[in-house]
Amino acid sequence: MSGVVQTGWASSAGPAAPTPTRSRRRWLLAVTVAWAVLLGGLTWMSARDDPPTVREQRSLDQAGPVVDRAVGELARAAGVAGLLELGPARVASGCRVTPFADGARLRREVGVLAATGDERAVLAGIAERLPASWRAGVGPGVDGPELRADAGEFVAVEGRPTVDGRVRLLVDTGCRPVGAGYTPAPATAAGPETAALTAALRALDRPGDAAPELVTAPCPGGGLARTARSADGSGPAASTAALATLAGNTPLLDQPPVYAYRSGDVTVLAEIGEDATRLAATVGCPG
Repeated sequence: MSGVVQTGWASSAGPAAPTPTRSRRRWLLAVTVAWAVLLGGLTWMSARDDPPTVREQRSLDQAGPVVDRAVGELARAAGVAGLLELGPARVASGCRVTPFADGARLRREVGVLAATGDERAVLAGIAERLPASWRAGVGPGVDGPELRADAGEFVAVEGRPTVDGRVRLLVDTGCRPVGAGYTPAPATAAGPETAALTAALRALDRPGDAAPELVTAPCPGGGLARTARSADGSGPAASTAALATLAGNTPLLDQPPVYAYRSGDVTVLAEIGEDATRLAATVGCPG
């Protein structure tokens, strides 16, 4: 009989596992840091080089030039005889990019001549002359035909009749981060549009109006489309008869309160209300 006395039970789990050595912990830490640096580098390169995948990746200052170029494309597509007016840039703040971030949207408009009943044909002609990459098309809308296109960088283009002998084309960025904000291109020296506007103001007995607002957009082939706009003039209602001589009694549009005519290379548009009259004179882009 053995004289050895057993003082306890052997563990069924076997001997305890050894703890990691200090060198192993350092190696794991180094691998983790290297992986984090690699991911950070790949993310930075993607943000720098890859095209944006959502509108929120392009700020308003980045989208502004896209909008201005789109207005020039629309001016060219409308044709010299069809273009009535370039609208100024309108920036509306207060929208929400995300639930936690404020944003703003930029819009610009282009007015185009379209006789009543010809609106769809006018919109279809514009769509055909726009860049193929815009994938422009005309389909039925709530109040008539609508043009829809994509000018790139998540800038949308829409067009629809205004029921007064015109169609309105709208370029819209949608809500996005403000960034450095939108800065319009500086207006250049006055051109023939300013002279035509001055002549119309004199005909309406408004020679002392303030200097006109100049609105421009780059033409696809170079140069600028330009609109000189008067401030809304208050006072007694004006008469289109005062403009008839300038129009050579052959207006492009005579559908009160809207009147338009050609003066050389310039299209003059008048919106004559009971309490105010607004004038715009425009030179378009060559086709």
